[in-house]
Parts: sequence; C-alpha cells; structure tokens
Amino acid sequence: MRVITGTAKGHRLKVPKGLDVRPTTDRIKESLFNILGNNLEGSVVLDLFAGSGSIGIEFLSRGAKECYFIDNSIISIKAIKENLIKTKLIDKSYVYKNTAEKAIKKLGIRGIRFDYIFMDPPYEKGLVIPTLESIAYQDLLKEEGIIIIEHESKLDLLNEIVSFVKVRENDYGNTKITFYEFRPAIKCQVTKSKKSIIIKQLKIGMTKRGY
Repeated sequence: MRVITGTAKGHRLKVPKGLDVRPTTDRIKESLFNILGNNLEGSVVLDLFAGSGSIGIEFLSRGAKECYFIDNSIISIKAIKENLIKTKLIDKSYVYKNTAEKAIKKLGIRGIRFDYIFMDPPYEKGLVIPTLESIAYQDLLKEEGIIIIEHESKLDLLNEIVSFVKVRENDYGNTKITFYEFRPAIKCQVTKSKKSIIIKQLKIGMTKRGY
C-alpha cells in the first residue's frame, strides 16, 4: 500500500498486523480521489476507523490543511503515527485512540467541522447509520462538505439518512464507496433522549447537485 500522489507520493505505508484490518486498495483509493478531483487544498479532514491512516494521509499529501485520525486500536494508532512520521505529515495531523462515537462527541463539543469525513467501519457491525446520526447531531460536516463511506457491497444505504443525501455510489466488487452531502436546505431538528435520537427534517426547495 502506497501514497499515490502529492508531497508523499510513492511512500509505502505500514498496515497494522494482528488485526482484521481491510486497507483500502490502491485501485479503490485512486478511483476515490479521481472522483474528488483537485479541490482538496486547505481542507479539514476526519478519518474515522482509520486503520493504517492511508486515506487521511492521501488527503494530506494532496494538500489538505489538517486531518484527524480516529481508531480504537492501539496497534492501529501506532501504525498511523509511524506512517505520518515517515511521510513527514505528522505536523498536520491529530491522532486519537477512541471509539468513533466518543470521538465525534468530543469534536462536536470543540466545534470542529470538516470538509471531508471518510469512514470505513468494520463490515456487518451495524455502525454506519449510528455514526451518521452522531455526525449529524454534533454538526461536524460543513455545509458544502462530503461524507465518504467504504462498506460491504451487500449493504444498500438509503438515499436519505438524517440530514444527508446520497449523491453517488461506486461498486468495486466486494466493496462500495457511497458519497453523502449535507443539504443546507434541510433544516434538521434533532431531539436527543436517553435511548434514541429523533430526527425531524423540514425540506425547503432542495436542488440536486451531482458529480
């Protein structure tokens, strides 16, 4: 696994050993960044379930301002830090050992918002929807931001989840990459109880923007 282009182009990245880690293949990664284009300069990125940190590192190599890496495994955290030092991108990075849920809450309290949020949760664990709900509740995505989800192909995600709308989906065999945007025209009233998050959406003149 390598950095495809940018300031760290060609660097080989360490993959955590002894874990069920599924690093994003170079083919999928290259396709992903071809879709995103060259509009990454100065962006703020969140890499959830980061594993080796490959995606966040690619963002930084291509000009992102900073990236927050979140993973709950100490082995992954060590690998991410080693990869960041090797690629000389550590000064633009924040690396935290935590669950996605707790990290999202802490980032929300700090008022940090992101241009790009990438997540690659463990397959078949039911983590995609709760994570999207937490992101919406904590208001982590900027109005023009994009959420990118890597997930198993057999998981069919809804066109609308809380305040996010699906804008693209690419199938790579066993893996899909699904893109969501936050619609500023959707006013999302979130009520939190002890057991659930209730989302009420008021749709106002939505206009669709594609890729």
